[in-house]
Amino acid sequence: MANSPQAKKRARQNERRAAVNKMRRTRIRSELRKVEEAIASGDKEAATAALRAAQPQLMRGVTKGIYHKNTASRKMSRLSSRVKALS
Repeated sequence: MANSPQAKKRARQNERRAAVNKMRRTRIRSELRKVEEAIASGDKEAATAALRAAQPQLMRGVTKGIYHKNTASRKMSRLSSRVKALS
């Protein structure tokens, strides 16, 4: 357990940051799941709309340090190619 005041403060800050990051990660995963469901249903308009809603969330996760830039780019690339393949 943290003994010094500085270590106690860092522990409190880490708890808060972990909660915020968990909330952001959950929001991003929900947006990605909506895109997946729209693709599975075969609705191109819904999939496109869901993809447009998911992209800023995913890129915001990159700027906040939740995802690596290449990971987010890979996810967007794969999802957009799957949406584009819908006819």
